[in-house]
Amino acid sequence: MIKIYHNPECGTSRNALAVIRAAGYDVEVIEYLSVGWEREQLSYLLHAAGLTPRQALRTTKSPAAELGLLDESVSNEAIFELMLKHPILVNRPIVCIPKHEYEKTASLSSDPK
Repeated sequence: MIKIYHNPECGTSRNALAVIRAAGYDVEVIEYLSVGWEREQLSYLLHAAGLTPRQALRTTKSPAAELGLLDESVSNEAIFELMLKHPILVNRPIVCIPKHEYEKTASLSSDPK
């Protein structure tokens, strides 16, 4: 089953979800702003997507600037810790697709196709 870490207020996220559903896939929708992130979950998703916390950082319409996260000297570890406290800092949507029975892949989807 496909999982989408979804923000219903985001047009890109809504479009990605619509594409998945229109293609006939079963999808589990996780509204990450409501439920937050677990450390292991977010770590796995970033690793599976091949992203560092800085690469997955939402820099607009988030508190990234006021938290000082746009400064290149801020470590990935510091960004990750703040992502756990402020789920809005993670760019979205993240789509997790099973590749094999025991392996999954994830991607940050700015283009729902």
